[in-house]
Amino acid sequence: MSGELKFLAFCIEIYKNAKKISGTEVYNIFEKYNVLNYIRECYGALHTTGAQYIVDNIDEFIGK
Repeated sequence: MSGELKFLAFCIEIYKNAKKISGTEVYNIFEKYNVLNYIRECYGALHTTGAQYIVDNIDEFIGK
């Protein structure tokens, strides 16, 4: 598994835990707002940050 793929899985898990929602709910949100593509595009910067920053960044991206 590539580092980028591991990071995507990490982002899904931390978002799920931070929001206390199911994996299905995370999938639906990420699919609706194309979050996985966003994370891939920003991998270089995001993978050097902390979990809370990533959650906040995703929320900002989707307009929450």
